[in-house]
Amino acid sequence: MAKKAGVVHRVHEYAHDPSSQSYGLEAADKLDVAPERVFKTLVVSLDGRSLAVGIVPVSTMLGMKLIARAAGAKKAAMAEAAEVERVTGYVLGGVSPLGQKKRLRTFIDHSAEGFETVYVSAGRRGLEIELSPGDLRELTAGVFAEIAQT
Repeated sequence: MAKKAGVVHRVHEYAHDPSSQSYGLEAADKLDVAPERVFKTLVVSLDGRSLAVGIVPVSTMLGMKLIARAAGAKKAAMAEAAEVERVTGYVLGGVSPLGQKKRLRTFIDHSAEGFETVYVSAGRRGLEIELSPGDLRELTAGVFAEIAQT
């Protein structure tokens, strides 16, 4: 998707450890990148009616009240794993915000704007794509918002 759009990016591959408990922190460690620059892609259910994507640093957690507020919803909860995989076309731990089967409303934590480039999953465990926060926002039709909590 990034290549097709002519977006400047780099793909980084590393040997994924199947026993890893945190895919994002593993990526930061193996790529020797600050965890604040590596973002995880999480899918939430808004008011039990629609799905949305929250993209937050792997060193933080997605704030359910924060993403609900950003989306204009009353409540947010993590979407069920099977539904996430069906709707995005990716396996958990490898969900990319790019190239999902169904485009979902996307919210990117505002902290991304403080970096020249950020890393997000490129569609499978052990593969990350590095691109500018502005390009990430454009490719996902996303919105920057305060959605992470430490």
